[in-house]
Amino acid sequence: ESRAANASNKEINIQWYISSMAKPSNDTETKVFLLYAYNTQPVKISNIKTFSSTSVFSGHLLIPLARIVSLRKKLSNLKEQVEILMQSSKSLSSALESTGFLEQSESLKISPSQKPQMSGAKVHLDEKTEEMAKRCLSEVKTLLTVVPALSSPLTEIPFDVTLQSIASLEDMFDPANGCIITEENLFHWIISLLH
Repeated sequence: ESRAANASNKEINIQWYISSMAKPSNDTETKVFLLYAYNTQPVKISNIKTFSSTSVFSGHLLIPLARIVSLRKKLSNLKEQVEILMQSSKSLSSALESTGFLEQSESLKISPSQKPQMSGAKVHLDEKTEEMAKRCLSEVKTLLTVVPALSSPLTEIPFDVTLQSIASLEDMFDPANGCIITEENLFHWIISLLH
C-alpha cells in the first residue's frame, strides 16, 4: 500500500538521471537519462506485483546535458516573452475598460469565480514570439524523437500556447528536478514524440 500509485487523469511524469558511473571520456559529452512514465487513462495501482495495464507506458532517452541546458535557457526566454505579451494584453484591456470602449452589458460581465486563470489562457503571439516558440518546440521535438535525423522543424505550433504550457516545458527540461504534465494538448504532443 505504501508503494501505491494513483493517477486520476492522464499525466506524464519526467525525471532526469545521471549515473555517477557514466563518466564521459575526453571525446564524448556528458549525457543524462530522461526517464518518463505516462498513463492514457485514469489508473490506481495498489499492488505492484499483480498490476497489469494497457494504459501505462514508460521509457527512457539518453540526451546530451549541454543541449538540455541550452534548451531550458531558450524556454525560459520564451516564457518571459509570453509573460510580457500577457501583461501588455492585460494593460490594453484595462485601458479600454477605463475609457469605456468595452461593452458593459450585464450579459457580458464575468463574475470573479468564472474568470479564467491567466496562466491557462491562450496567448496570442506576435510574429517574433511565434518564431521563437517554433524554434524551441522544434528543438524539443528533435530531442524527444527516437530518430532525431528524421525530425523536421515545426511549421506551426502543435498546441495552444499558454503561460502554463511553456512553464511546464521549462520545468520538463530542468535536469535538477522532475515534473508532471497534465495539460491535455501538451500531454498529447509530448507522448506523440515518445512513440
